[in-house]
Amino acid sequence: MSASGDAFKVSSLKGKVTLITGASSGIGAGTSVLFAKLGAVLALNGRNLESLQKVAKECKECSGGVEPLLVAGDLTDEDTVKKIVSEVMVRFGRLDVLVNNAGILAMGGIETSDLATYDRVMDINVRSVYHLTQLCVPLLIKTKGSIVNVSSITGMRPVPGILAYCMSKSVIDQFTRCVALELASKQVRVNSVSPGVVATNVFKSAGLDEKQNAKLLEQCKQIYALGRPGEVDEVAHTIAFLASDAASFITAVNLPVDGGYHAMSPKETLTV
Repeated sequence: MSASGDAFKVSSLKGKVTLITGASSGIGAGTSVLFAKLGAVLALNGRNLESLQKVAKECKECSGGVEPLLVAGDLTDEDTVKKIVSEVMVRFGRLDVLVNNAGILAMGGIETSDLATYDRVMDINVRSVYHLTQLCVPLLIKTKGSIVNVSSITGMRPVPGILAYCMSKSVIDQFTRCVALELASKQVRVNSVSPGVVATNVFKSAGLDEKQNAKLLEQCKQIYALGRPGEVDEVAHTIAFLASDAASFITAVNLPVDGGYHAMSPKETLTV
């Protein structure tokens, strides 16, 4: 294959119908814009319709005027999940890529959290992913498509103070491997990315104030091998790679995007 052909294979998702959850902010928003630039046909989910519309506008501008399908709603509601899949099929008649990005971070450890927090985190970060994926699998089998789950390095490296979140991401890692093996014979690839600390509003949404957030970002300079936190675009490009034909022989992989944190000494641990 020529060099130009290789570049096309790596960088282009042109025409791929892609459903991205949690698309109204952070990694989901950045991934949506990148996929639009790469020519993907988008269906975007998020709970905040106003923010989702802003992301959709940027996607439209990046894609030469192609309007994304917006399917707003809370993924913990089973009827909403069913509606999302139905609307994707009505509009596009197919699905090539599913990016399970929606999730929340909640503060609290075994002594300071409660069951309500645990249930909320697991419902959003795990149960909704299980349900949406289950409904999308028949569509992805038809297109021999791919799934990319957004996990977290906390699924591999525990961080004190966010117990339920760490647990939920460990579940997503195992979910990725199990589903990948189940669907491999049908040529559906399933992978995940595990970002480290990325400069988004996720910690602010979980209750950290500006000073605490700044302290967390400063820690990354000391204990991440690359000496800094990550950027949304860096995670988005990794998702695009795994979703694309450039990763056609990759499945059941959990790829850290964490500046080398996963390989550091266990003594070098983030604190929230």
